[in-house]
Amino acid sequence: MDSDNSESKDHKKEEFDKFKNMQLPRNVVIGKESLEKIGGICKELKLSRNALIVCDPTTRKIAGDRVQEILEDTDYSTKIKEISKANQDTVDDVVEDSDEDFDFFLGVGGGRSIDVAKYSSHLLDIPFLSVPTASSHDGIASGRASIERDGDKISVPAQTPLAVVADTDIIANSPPRLTAAGCGDIISNSTAVLDWKLAKRLRAEPYSSYAANLSELTADLLIKNADSIKPGLQESAWLVVKALVSSSVAMSIAGTSRPASGSEHKFSHALDRLVDKPALHGEQCGVGTIIMMYLHGGDWKKIKNTLQAVGAPTTARGLELSEEEVINALVHAPEIRPERYTILGSRKMNRDAAREAARETGVI
Repeated sequence: MDSDNSESKDHKKEEFDKFKNMQLPRNVVIGKESLEKIGGICKELKLSRNALIVCDPTTRKIAGDRVQEILEDTDYSTKIKEISKANQDTVDDVVEDSDEDFDFFLGVGGGRSIDVAKYSSHLLDIPFLSVPTASSHDGIASGRASIERDGDKISVPAQTPLAVVADTDIIANSPPRLTAAGCGDIISNSTAVLDWKLAKRLRAEPYSSYAANLSELTADLLIKNADSIKPGLQESAWLVVKALVSSSVAMSIAGTSRPASGSEHKFSHALDRLVDKPALHGEQCGVGTIIMMYLHGGDWKKIKNTLQAVGAPTTARGLELSEEEVINALVHAPEIRPERYTILGSRKMNRDAAREAARETGVI
């Protein structure tokens, strides 16, 4: 009897007690003329009738006005809010405009419009739909936004899109540089997951094998198909957007940006902070991935070859930066989110080591 009681107590101690709340897009619509379906998608999601469309002047012409027209024809009441920056002042302005009691937001465009829409909707606790006009970064479907505060870009919790509507007609015709930047953001998953595994081993950081595997699979898929990614091809837009959405889903599963953001992102954020004219986020992350894969002892040449195949920069010159700007970013990268352990460690990188890594990989 005593033995049975002991086993019963041990069983209670081992009782399963894990809990996870994953916020994932309910609808992901990718393909030719998918923008034309947005009215029906909103009806299918049973969204109430008042919508705010957030876009910039350029993306308004590309898709924002058409989204408004379709929604108005589907008996929605809409207003367009044009923005020029993704900073806290813009977010505050959008939130103030919402005194008109909007029921949901749509972010139409690239990084700025989508980040402002999804962060504002998060603050107001209302649904958000993502309508990307380019495939430049994995924020199109993630639950985080990049917002500028006091001159620094910071990552903040945001509303995961209820739906993503990505029209490959529009995205295939976006500037090729934006698609190449999106490829750089996807490829950076390779080192982000290595950093996450390192933090698990050395710092006992929580780790999701499923999220990590999905993130790595997404990067590997793009690497294997890099030669088929060409400007103007809808097939290329389809592949890159699917990969960006998969990357976002990996982050949602993990409940952290860890599957897609590691030392290479620290490098990119350090550049944003230190240089006057940073390159595109995905471009910087791509170059950072080359260097970080070298530091991990991995196949950095494969990363470099893939970036070259999709037309992304692989050098300081390609980023239109000086050698010293790249070295400074490497030295100061560990100061970005110091609580996030990566191959860079938690202290400033030695300047000579930074120079050697950048030279060995041909970045400088």
